[in-house]
Amino acid sequence: MHTMWKGSISFGLVNIPIKLHTATEDKDIKLRTLHKECHAPIKYEKKCSACEKEVAPEDIVKAYEYAKGKYVVLDKEDLEKLQKENEDKAVEIIDFVKMDEIDPIYYDKCYYMSSGDGGNKAYALLREALIESGKVGIAKIIIRSKEQLAVIRVYDNTLVMETIHFPDEVRKTEDVPNVPAEATIAKKELETAILLIDQLTTAFDPSKYTDEYRTALLELIEAKKMGKDVVTSQEKVQTTNVMDLMAALQASIDNTKPEQAAEEKPKKTKTRKKVAKEA
Repeated sequence: MHTMWKGSISFGLVNIPIKLHTATEDKDIKLRTLHKECHAPIKYEKKCSACEKEVAPEDIVKAYEYAKGKYVVLDKEDLEKLQKENEDKAVEIIDFVKMDEIDPIYYDKCYYMSSGDGGNKAYALLREALIESGKVGIAKIIIRSKEQLAVIRVYDNTLVMETIHFPDEVRKTEDVPNVPAEATIAKKELETAILLIDQLTTAFDPSKYTDEYRTALLELIEAKKMGKDVVTSQEKVQTTNVMDLMAALQASIDNTKPEQAAEEKPKKTKTRKKVAKEA
């Protein structure tokens, strides 16, 4: 597994040499852009917007636009020095918190942490301490020239570093348009909605979820390679044309997982009786 960052992490006086490895991978199918006539890849040239000349990589600099059309140019050496100064620092766990106190909206990218040279015992110590305490560590780290807030936790006996957004990077919910502040929900509607949730509730098994679009696209590509005619299924999911909320809920219950409903009939009957009694 490729090492994308090497350094150390500390809590208190304990220092742990570590390496970071990307924990997830993007399996999106990358499609190239071709010229329709020649079937050759399209080139995207870098040109100056003022003189229209093509610009070589060595003639490109980075800058910050502080006002419209006004820039502060940042030298490569300055950026590298700043990055080096921060990357050389040991990543320190500054707090320990309960994981359920962190809303999932903050999470960004996930990295596996392996032990560096001579760090096995300290690595195991932090892992066991996190497990026993039920806590996760909060740390800061510089990754690819960007300071990141991160959560250190345990996953499948491996330390994981999960970068999280800073509070000012999460947009305020108050800015979301058309969110109803209050709504009058009938008791029967709520009970039926909860019954539907109960009917669809199961243990989380990630292996049963697949990217159907990616699978279909790969099959299409393979068929095209073999020169086969591609036939797209016209089958559509049957939907009930219901207008009121209560009817939609009941139709959902009637049409969702009929096999499971049949198996759990005694349990569901008991639930309905309980709902009727409370009503």
